[in-house]
Amino acid sequence: MNVPDYISPIIGYRMWQWDSAGLKSLNCEPWLPGRPLSARCRSTMRRCRAFAQKAADDSHNVPEQDCTCGVYAAKSLEHLRETGYTTFGVYGEVHLWGRVVEHELGWRAQFAYPKALFLPPDMLPFTLAAMQSWLQTLTAYGVDVFIADPKENIRLWVKDSGCDAAGLNYLVEKSKAYYVRCRERRAVTKGDRVAILGGGIAVVERVNDEDVHAVLWKRRVLRIGRKELVWDERNMRWEATKSVFAGCAKADEVGRTKIQEA
Repeated sequence: MNVPDYISPIIGYRMWQWDSAGLKSLNCEPWLPGRPLSARCRSTMRRCRAFAQKAADDSHNVPEQDCTCGVYAAKSLEHLRETGYTTFGVYGEVHLWGRVVEHELGWRAQFAYPKALFLPPDMLPFTLAAMQSWLQTLTAYGVDVFIADPKENIRLWVKDSGCDAAGLNYLVEKSKAYYVRCRERRAVTKGDRVAILGGGIAVVERVNDEDVHAVLWKRRVLRIGRKELVWDERNMRWEATKSVFAGCAKADEVGRTKIQEA
């Protein structure tokens, strides 16, 4: 979609909610890729799930000076930040045209379409697969996309040429950092539970580079290879992937003391 070139569209600032379906206004009005949002006056304002049932009132021009209808946009990004709107989701620049009503801090317009999108870093997905799906949704709008890093805005997508190397590197590094944190959180440590399939729950007593020593039923000391352990996210515990009863021994008080001192 091209913004009309026979007029000079106003450039405003606003924010959008975002999910896998695309951009939405705060009242859940969808913004479709390639199509301008056309404002309508609605006599009943209800919440998101009842949006399709709102009764329309087209008895006057939209937006009307003495009404509240129209597509809203602020005159400055600073105003959005001061009012806290930039914390709600994706924010950016928007083209406004058609019938436009001006106010002290912004406008209400008849037609609107995004001009550029800025994404807060804390909204970015962590995995590369999620990033790819997310990027496809946003680039469908055919506008420039930036990462709003506190230090500087990083260009991620250019409407005329595609992905930008700086933005892709940012996403890759963010994904790497996420996986490093996952590995650190999932490092087996003393006191962790280990589910021995078909045997019960053991408690880790000692860990080295190759093996994990765990006590089962307060009687057996099991030596489990670290490669035989997998993390169960749902149950928040480790599980042994195969039988580890071979090599187990009676764990009396002396044996437990030796394990703890090793």
